[in-house]
Amino acid sequence: MIASLATTLLLMPTTIQDEKPEPETYAFEWVSDWAQLGDYALGNTHGCMVWSEDGHLYVNTDGEYGMVVFDRDGRIVKKWGKELGAGLHGMDIVKEGDREFLYLCHLGRHEVMKATLDGEILWTLGYPATSGLYKDAGQYNPTGICVAPDGTIYVADGYGQNWVHQYDRNRNYIRSFGGRGGEDGKFVTCHGIWLDTRTSPPTLLVADRENHRLQTFDLEGNHLATHTPGLRRPCSVYVHGETVAVADLAGRVSILDKNNKLIAHLCDNPDPAKRAQNGVPRDQWAAGEFLSPHSVCWDDQGNLYVQDWNRWGRVTKLGRVR
Repeated sequence: MIASLATTLLLMPTTIQDEKPEPETYAFEWVSDWAQLGDYALGNTHGCMVWSEDGHLYVNTDGEYGMVVFDRDGRIVKKWGKELGAGLHGMDIVKEGDREFLYLCHLGRHEVMKATLDGEILWTLGYPATSGLYKDAGQYNPTGICVAPDGTIYVADGYGQNWVHQYDRNRNYIRSFGGRGGEDGKFVTCHGIWLDTRTSPPTLLVADRENHRLQTFDLEGNHLATHTPGLRRPCSVYVHGETVAVADLAGRVSILDKNNKLIAHLCDNPDPAKRAQNGVPRDQWAAGEFLSPHSVCWDDQGNLYVQDWNRWGRVTKLGRVR
């Protein structure tokens, strides 16, 4: 039976740097034990999540299966990727014609791949040797991926050399941008990347984790803006309508408005010793407190799912109240 926290988490508008976001009030309910695992061990949740049109949550894990798929009620409907082992990390779900496909990053294989929703691997793409930025595949550890409407692919090498690599729809290398650094347009752990269709034309929103910020680029890799709305260590972003949810490894999720200004921080862990820690045991988990948010995902009803980086595996649902 699904149990939920008795009180809702009311999220009120927050003022940052004398700039007020759009006036909005959000309310969520923490849904304890949403993921109905039974005897199944989810394993280390060091990956990503996406929501499919048929109402399923796709979750990367480092457990027995690289992909575990849940329905709206938290029941496991399928598992696949046993042959992939640990290492699935970044992920994007893309509608092509009348079907959806998954674009995936794999750390251990130093490659990205395209798969069906049932786990059939359609192609793989290794490290960008053509770029001249790598001496071997071992330097390439992709953490994020997104795909533009014309099929252009963007891969963020967040655990490698901190470049974003661009390919055409046929996987031909186009360019790289970024590289390691603290100035605008560069990265220290470009962990997650999102195609931001709130802008016209679309732009790229990059979670620059160890620079404590998000950055926006055009689709040719030109830097457009830097956003620092009180972020600690942003891992990934997920857009729903005009609103952005940010998974912050240092113990909380942040909600931003259409201008990337802060609306609220959610479920901030009050104990700094539990933030950004992979080994917090289950008996120290508390309702209403995140540990190390690594990925975040909205569903089509505005509910929010959060994946903590935790060796035992933790996926939490925040049910939208209003």
